[in-house]
Order: sequence, then structure tokens, then C-alpha cells
Amino acid sequence: MYPIITISREFGSGGHSIGEKVAKKLNVPFLDGEIVTKTAEESGYARELIEEQGETTSAASKWFDISAASAMYFQSPQDEIFLAQRKVILDAARKGPCVIVGRCSDYILKNAEIPCLNILIHADMPHRITRVLERYGDITNVDVRKRIQKKDKQRRTYYRYYTDQQWGAYSNYDLALDSGTLGEETCVHIICELAEKWEDRD
Repeated sequence: MYPIITISREFGSGGHSIGEKVAKKLNVPFLDGEIVTKTAEESGYARELIEEQGETTSAASKWFDISAASAMYFQSPQDEIFLAQRKVILDAARKGPCVIVGRCSDYILKNAEIPCLNILIHADMPHRITRVLERYGDITNVDVRKRIQKKDKQRRTYYRYYTDQQWGAYSNYDLALDSGTLGEETCVHIICELAEKWEDRD
């Protein structure tokens, strides 16, 4: 049986695309946007809000002050969304092999003692800028480099808040792949090969 594969990724590194191709090649479920849909069902919050808050903590101040909330044992919408996402991730992993993108899935599954293969996809800034422009277009008055840095910072803050660990630290992953140097297809091949070897050892 294949392992659960989690994909953590720098913004613009192609992690979503790589994860999707891996899932298709291994013929297992792919969870990214589906997590948003199922989290909306679990939590009752709007899909748009979950898409905005699913991997960031930047808007938490709209609703509450963290220290005050802790003192009052108050659970913020941000925390409710995280817990709903956590349930969706655990339910999916317990059903069998799948590929899950982001959302602290590596940490969630590790704490649940569910065997998984944790992958980090990264790339240098020039490759990421090129990819973001290709995918989203040249948005007027938007500094692409700053957009990338902001997105990474949001993911880093979110991961640290919910795991107390450093997002992107190689020691948290089984494998780190540079998609800029290797290319997407090579990354897909390497991950699938590891998954197949994992299956052979059972």
C-alpha cells in the first residue's frame, strides 16, 4: 500500500501541480481544493472564508486578540476552521493512500501516528516569479516578488501558530525537492518512485 503523501510548498514552486500529477499517476485521491469544500461542510463557514483563512493567520485580528481569547477560552473562527480541516485530513488519511497539499497535514498526521511521506517543494525566486506570472498573469501594480514573500510569510506564521515548528525547515520532511532545478516531471517521478518502494517494503 502506498503511504499518505503530504506536499508542503513554497508559493510559486509548483507544489499543487506536482501533488496533483503524483496522485493521478498513483491513482489515489488528491486533496487540496476538496479540503476547502469538506471543511465548509464540517464548520458551516463559507467556502470563500475558508479559502482565505485555510493557511494564513493574518486576518485573525479581525475577530479576536489571541492572548485575550486564550484567557477567555474562546475559540476563534480561525481555530474552528483549523479543527475542521484537521478532521477532514485525518478522515481522508484513515481511508487509505492519498496526496494532501499543505494545511499542516504533515504535522497533523505525524501526531496521529499515521505513516506518511512528507515532501517539501521549493525553488529559487526567479523560477517562482516566472511560474506565478505564467499562472496568474502580470497583475498591474503588483510586485510579484513581494506577493510571493507575503504568501510564504503567511504560511510560515500559520504553521508556526498551529504546530510550534518552523515551516520549510528541511528536518521536518522526508524529502525536499527543488522544482526549479529538477523540473516538475522529475519531482513527480522521484515521489512516485519512493511511494512504490514504500509499497514494496510492506
